[in-house]
Amino acid sequence: MVARRRLGRRFGWLWAAYAVSTFGTRLAFDAFALIAILVLHAGPTKVSVLAAAGLAVGAVVAVPLGPWVEFRRKRPVMVAMDLTRFVALMSVPAAYALGLLGFVQLLVVSVVVGAADIAFNAAGGAYLKAIVRPEDLVVASGRFESTNWTATVLGPPLGTAAIGFFGPVLTVVTDAVSHLLSAAGIRAIGGHEPRPVRAGTKEVRLRFGGLFEGWRYILAHPALRPLFLNTVLVSGLIMATSPLLAVLMLGDLGFAPWQYGLAFGLPCVGGIIGSRLAPRLVARFGRHRVMLTAGTLRACWSLGPAFVRPGVAGLVLVIVVEFGLITCMGVFNPVFAAYRLDRTATDRVARTLSAWSVTSKATVAIMTGLWGLLAGITGPRVAIAVAGLLMLLTPFLLPRHDHTPHHERDLARSPT
Repeated sequence: MVARRRLGRRFGWLWAAYAVSTFGTRLAFDAFALIAILVLHAGPTKVSVLAAAGLAVGAVVAVPLGPWVEFRRKRPVMVAMDLTRFVALMSVPAAYALGLLGFVQLLVVSVVVGAADIAFNAAGGAYLKAIVRPEDLVVASGRFESTNWTATVLGPPLGTAAIGFFGPVLTVVTDAVSHLLSAAGIRAIGGHEPRPVRAGTKEVRLRFGGLFEGWRYILAHPALRPLFLNTVLVSGLIMATSPLLAVLMLGDLGFAPWQYGLAFGLPCVGGIIGSRLAPRLVARFGRHRVMLTAGTLRACWSLGPAFVRPGVAGLVLVIVVEFGLITCMGVFNPVFAAYRLDRTATDRVARTLSAWSVTSKATVAIMTGLWGLLAGITGPRVAIAVAGLLMLLTPFLLPRHDHTPHHERDLARSPT
């Protein structure tokens, strides 16, 4: 069975660390927005600024971290980023307990955590490539993806309940502690990690050329370039319409909050199903064909929410659409993640992943703002429909040809 491959002790600890921190983060889903509303009595403008600025500024702050991460041992970097997130997040309940919590602090913490997320993921991707065989990358990525969707199903409802019983900062404490436990898990991996070789370069400093090497590498690569454009645009369109759909359902159509939560919580099961299917589909049909098919199918769902109506039929429509979208994402994401790692040179992984994450987060922030302005002019339903129509064009940005050598394709399909 493909999905039951043993990937070794080091992967086991890495997976456990990821699971702990992911569940902690999902428990604290929208915690800063809730704190801003419930504790600081912030209005919608400030809440939107908190969400968008945290992503955008965090991405900018993370730009110099790519070349810094590239030529350092990855486990110490991951531990450092986990500890950075722990300290930053714990400052929120500490300030709350002392009566000193303010909006600016929430904004600063969101920026620090956003930048640390990017650096951690860049180091983690490079480390994963170093400890997992190329033919096992889809299986490994599938396990991360399954864990992510499981946490997404369970975390937000439990976190919301915890906030109701214990107050708005408890989930932030839980998130902070999860990063501390993640750091301990990564430390437990043990063993010697060689310092990366600089391949003829001098000590990498934060200079202009080094900062933008990740983008240059992506845009010059025939397989990564279309994937980069596709994934950045798709994530931007999905996230830009998320608050608009909330306004449409909770405001204009009168759905209850529990119905809204059900509409987006239940379909996450599709992500678990998709991520479990991904290795089996790759073993049977090949990585490129699965990635192209799933990437095309995930573009077919986003127009549906524009037609939602009040009542049970409207709720069922949203659930079906979201289930289809998330199932396709569950298949696509681990295959894409494995393909991206496999196609990226070992000495470019951290810079490439950093550039990818920075662009994705900045694009989400910009498109969220633009679609908010569009919705203010046309209404949320029209803005959602525009995003859905644009989503139908995204499959044309997927790589049409398989750039994997023939012997590697056979290896990737091997069930053992």
